[in-house]
Amino acid sequence: MIVQLQADRLLKPCKEEIPNLSTNDTSNLPDELIDQKRAEEALKMGLKIKGNGFNVFASGDEGTGKLTAVKMFLEKIVANEPTPDDWCYVYNFKEPYQPKKIQLPAGLGAELKSDMKAFVGDAMQTLIKTFESEVYLTKRQTIKEKNDKQQSALTLMINEKAEKESLSIKQTPLEVYTIPLKKGEAMTDEEFDNLPLSEKQIIQDKQTKFTTEMNSALKEQRALEKEMNKENKTLESEVTAYAINELTQDISLKYEMIPDVVQYLDCVKKDILENLTDFMISQKEKLIEMPVLENEYMKRYQINVLVDNALKKGSPIVIESNPTYNNLMGRVEKESLMGSLITDFTMIRKGTLHEANGGYLIINAADLFKNLFSWEALKRAISNKEIRIEEISEQLGYLTTKTLKPDPIPLDVKVVLVGSPLYYHLLYEHDNDFKSLFKVKADFNSEMDRTPENTANYFSFFQKLSKKENMLAPDKEALRKLEEFGARSTDDQNKLSMRFEKITDVLREANHYATEEAQSFIGATHIEKAIEKRIYRSNMISEKINEMIKKKHILIELTGKKTGQVNALSIIDMGDLRIGKPSKITCTINMGKEGVITVEREVELSGPIHTKGVMILNGYLTEHFFQDKPISLTARLVFEQSYAEVDGDSASSTELYALLSALSKVPIQQGIAVTGSVNQKGEIQSIGGINEKIEGYFEVCKIMGLNGEQGIMIPSSNIQNLMLKKEVIDAVKENKFKIWAVDSIDDGIEVLTGIRSGSIEEEGSINWLVDKTISEYSKKLKEFSFEEKIDQKTNSTNYLLSNGVLK
Repeated sequence: MIVQLQADRLLKPCKEEIPNLSTNDTSNLPDELIDQKRAEEALKMGLKIKGNGFNVFASGDEGTGKLTAVKMFLEKIVANEPTPDDWCYVYNFKEPYQPKKIQLPAGLGAELKSDMKAFVGDAMQTLIKTFESEVYLTKRQTIKEKNDKQQSALTLMINEKAEKESLSIKQTPLEVYTIPLKKGEAMTDEEFDNLPLSEKQIIQDKQTKFTTEMNSALKEQRALEKEMNKENKTLESEVTAYAINELTQDISLKYEMIPDVVQYLDCVKKDILENLTDFMISQKEKLIEMPVLENEYMKRYQINVLVDNALKKGSPIVIESNPTYNNLMGRVEKESLMGSLITDFTMIRKGTLHEANGGYLIINAADLFKNLFSWEALKRAISNKEIRIEEISEQLGYLTTKTLKPDPIPLDVKVVLVGSPLYYHLLYEHDNDFKSLFKVKADFNSEMDRTPENTANYFSFFQKLSKKENMLAPDKEALRKLEEFGARSTDDQNKLSMRFEKITDVLREANHYATEEAQSFIGATHIEKAIEKRIYRSNMISEKINEMIKKKHILIELTGKKTGQVNALSIIDMGDLRIGKPSKITCTINMGKEGVITVEREVELSGPIHTKGVMILNGYLTEHFFQDKPISLTARLVFEQSYAEVDGDSASSTELYALLSALSKVPIQQGIAVTGSVNQKGEIQSIGGINEKIEGYFEVCKIMGLNGEQGIMIPSSNIQNLMLKKEVIDAVKENKFKIWAVDSIDDGIEVLTGIRSGSIEEEGSINWLVDKTISEYSKKLKEFSFEEKIDQKTNSTNYLLSNGVLK
């Protein structure tokens, strides 16, 4: 069936009523995205099930509001969920390179850090006062006097024995020795040498005997010193323990319900008692103040609050926009000190997994896979239910330097990956872990039905957006234009686009133009201007192509009739804009057996889909014309002045029209451009980009001059996709431009030639003329084949005679 479309079928305008909205009232506006029930049900199920692997992959095209929808949905449920605990790292007094974790109720992490800081300061002040107190000094003096008395008694006894043996005791830093006496005076070496040998021997024997006794006495003397030091140490410990126990009594009571904190406090007290000297020295150094270097010893008593949830209410929602390995898993920082890199447990930094622990983590899949190690680390953390902070070099096995290995922190998080359907399918097919870790798919639709309810929600969405972003309010006609633009964006009169990012950008730009004009609202003209300007900023290539057509650098016929020549329409996708471009397709035929071939395929400029379309043409010809005769033609099709790869089957019907024209020798109206794919039965099938193709061809016709004979022929199934701009619709109203819709090749060839397609039996019809040409080719091909065989036989006989085989 052939239908010449009237203006009312080229656009489905928005006629819905728009309720009045107070300039300050947004209470009735929807909070969630529109018509995403499927995705919302998946989110609700996946995020509330606590079982293993029920993480969510939010799948959908860009701009459909996946991230916004997930965030809004979570914000509704997290307020009623418990706030997760704080996590801290503390010094491990047994294994300093393996910091210990401590879990505390939300808010107590910072309090513990503050309490420990106060404790250390108070402990120092208390100990200084204690060690300077009269009681302590008296007890220490008593111990010293006791020791001095014992030492003096022992020294006196040794000296008395030495005098009885006429010996004098001498002590140096290196040794203790005796000197013989003569009449109470120390004997010189000369005097000793002049003694008889027997006297020398007696004196030496006495010295040897006395040295043994003296060493025994000295040993006893050292034992007394040790005993004194032990008593002093015991006194210090008792005093320190008393002072610290008194200080820690309140802090211990405060955290008595947290065993890890109590255990840590015990370790702190024990460490101070065992390293009291270092503790006191470090505090004195601190009092002196070392501006360049922080006191390293005292860091062991600090608390590294890794996660502080003091200000949070409910479960956290964390969106990680840069999911590097360190940003996800945390890291251990290092600082340079005199040419070396040093670190300690206070330099452990959290990752977003720590921050989202007990709540929800949202990550853009595309960002995740751009970062090395991040995906594998995330999977490992989810599978093992723990966050382990490790150096990236450890993952490769290259780490040779000593580093920290903090205790892993238990992980309880719901992860939501947001990405395109392509990412989901690739992961599902090629990553076995993905199937078990992300069991829920929340599929976001990119379009919705253009129903009154959805249209009303559409209006409300843009009204609320204008309030939220402090824009001018759009009036009713502006909202209708936005709704029509939403339908145009789907290429469907009965659908609305849910890629809100693109449409809201139009509203923002329209607000800019309305503000420049000092208007009090956004009108329809501002929406139209915003749409036109978006196209203008990106359509330079389209203008260049049209200019080349006007200058005849690109040959496009728009008037008259030509045989075997049709204007086809293709799409150039510029990313942010699709433009329609006309192309001339020509066909030449001759007798042969190759059937339909394309120049593009022969020179490897034909994509697989285009090649498929050409092969379908062979199927069409076989079905309609070669049932009673062999293939007896060779037809060559080409996209003229095309120097890049051609793909897609939207021009297959156009190629077939050119072929039928060449075979029937009936010329085609050159002002009519054609688009649509065809099947082997000759049915015209719908194609994409119909609006851009029509508007692109219209621009060319307008530049070359509209004459009322120009137009475009489209598949009937594409009528529902028409949302054309006003300029084209006005030209159709004024009969300056025509649009036909056809169902079959037979319909289309009648529009292009003005002659009935008919059947192969109907004399004068297109199909009769085509069959006549093919039959003539078949007859000539048979005659040619017969003559060729006679020539071959004659040549063979002559060869045999000339060689004496036949006589």
